[in-house]
Amino acid sequence: MSTETAKKPSVLFVCVHNAGRSQMAAAFLTTLSKGAVEVRSAGSQPADKVNPAAVEAMSELGIDMSAEIPKVLTTEAVKESDVVITMGCGDECPYFPGKRYEDWVLEDPAGQGVEAVRPIRDEIKTRIENLLTELLPARHVDAQ
Repeated sequence: MSTETAKKPSVLFVCVHNAGRSQMAAAFLTTLSKGAVEVRSAGSQPADKVNPAAVEAMSELGIDMSAEIPKVLTTEAVKESDVVITMGCGDECPYFPGKRYEDWVLEDPAGQGVEAVRPIRDEIKTRIENLLTELLPARHVDAQ
């Protein structure tokens, strides 16, 4: 099966507020995959807005998240995703057999300044780069 006819892999990032970690992960995967992966993010209890320190930390790397809005986690989003990556939402994340689940233990950037968010951002970027090598093994992805 050629990559042109193959279905794009899809990834859902889930955290409680969908305001920091899951938004940064989604932004990195969207940017680094150059559209080769379908990306979603959601929260079990979405915040009113994306964490400004996360927006600032990502903008330092040239990734604009300022227009993103936290979204509520739906059963459909989980069903439509090949990989579900949770970040601290525990039992609130729905489970469907046959899906690939990963739980990324990352510090919560809520209420922290950009200095505290940078190491979390960098850890997420490393994990996204590793995930891309698994999702798109035949394709070389340039790390930025």
